[in-house]
Amino acid sequence: MLLSIESSCDDSSIALTEIETLRLVHHAKISQEAEHARYGGVVPELASRLHAVDLPRLLEGIRSHFCDISAVAVTNEPGLAVTLNEGVMMAKSFAIFQKLPLVPVHHLKGHIWSLFIEKPTRLPLLVILISGGHTMILRVEGLEAMEILATSMDDSVGESYDKVAKMMGLGYPGGPIVEALAREGDPERFDLPVPLRNSPLIAFSLSGLKNAVRLVVEKLGGAGAMSEQDRRDLAASFQKAIIAHLVQKSRKLFAAESIPDVALVGGASANLAIRGAFERLCGEFGKRLHTAPLEFCADNAAMIGRYGIDALAAGYGIDPSQIRVRPNRKLQSGMKL
Repeated sequence: MLLSIESSCDDSSIALTEIETLRLVHHAKISQEAEHARYGGVVPELASRLHAVDLPRLLEGIRSHFCDISAVAVTNEPGLAVTLNEGVMMAKSFAIFQKLPLVPVHHLKGHIWSLFIEKPTRLPLLVILISGGHTMILRVEGLEAMEILATSMDDSVGESYDKVAKMMGLGYPGGPIVEALAREGDPERFDLPVPLRNSPLIAFSLSGLKNAVRLVVEKLGGAGAMSEQDRRDLAASFQKAIIAHLVQKSRKLFAAESIPDVALVGGASANLAIRGAFERLCGEFGKRLHTAPLEFCADNAAMIGRYGIDALAAGYGIDPSQIRVRPNRKLQSGMKL
């Protein structure tokens, strides 16, 4: 079996996957949302301390399987360096002590491979990745054959939902809260701008939309003066603009790309309104949409393990003493992931 560890942000997670059958034997996650909610967002130092407590607890829960583990995979980029380091140090120590190969995994590749948990790998794919830290479209043809076709110029989808929730005096994380309010709101009440609507650029930008929401909140007298209906309608109007932006830019790439299979992955892909919009867009172009189960959209070790199995088979396992946390890099169109 392969042991996988994920600690890139505020979720501690460990999984066990059978290498030959792809069966997920064990998956456990401890969320830090309640601890970070009081601060309105993730506090890196607090997240690191919580990982230091939670990861050993999760590892202890699979002690009976230690003798069955033949390889280890761990997220080593991108993410918060202080939290990544907690997972990497645990994986490194375990692999060295047990004399096992170690597979470093790029977190975003893990999100793509969340599609294949307990399933065979199916490539090529045109991937729309929307998460707390990234918004991009990629052409994925293999483990190391991934080209970024479009990316965000500023805020990611998940980050924008969190910031808008904070502006409206809502809780953290903001995505599920704003999505729930939007279901009951009037998306036509507030005329929010669709970013880059008239621009030929195939890119994403949400800072202007986020500022437009701020101006509406101020016009309504601030978060404290907003009625519940105000919040519902603003959430619906904001979500409508986000979806219009994502679909408009994706449509241009759909027309240019012949790949028939499209995937929507990342934490924000759990948003059912966004899923519905991409189902309709895929239908328009005769493409097939693939999504991960809702429980595996957010950060998790199962997706890290699933990529790790394919990477191990391709010979990407390394001496555990050589692994390190890699610094975040700015991802741009045309780059290889």
